[in-house]
Amino acid sequence: MSSFSNPHFMFLFDMKNGKQKLAYGQTAEDALDILRIRLTEEEMAEIIPDRYIKIRQRDLQQHVGNLG
Repeated sequence: MSSFSNPHFMFLFDMKNGKQKLAYGQTAEDALDILRIRLTEEEMAEIIPDRYIKIRQRDLQQHVGNLG
């Protein structure tokens, strides 16, 4: 089955240091699961899982300065 059958979205999660972490997935929970694969426990502890926004890829450039 093609991965295009299931849409993925971009999410910006707030972090305790005031920055944001970019993730992608079908849902915010899915995006966090993907981050858990990529990040250490210490890095995951910085993410506030219930504070996020869903963004469009074309709007990503507006948020680049706040990524951490």
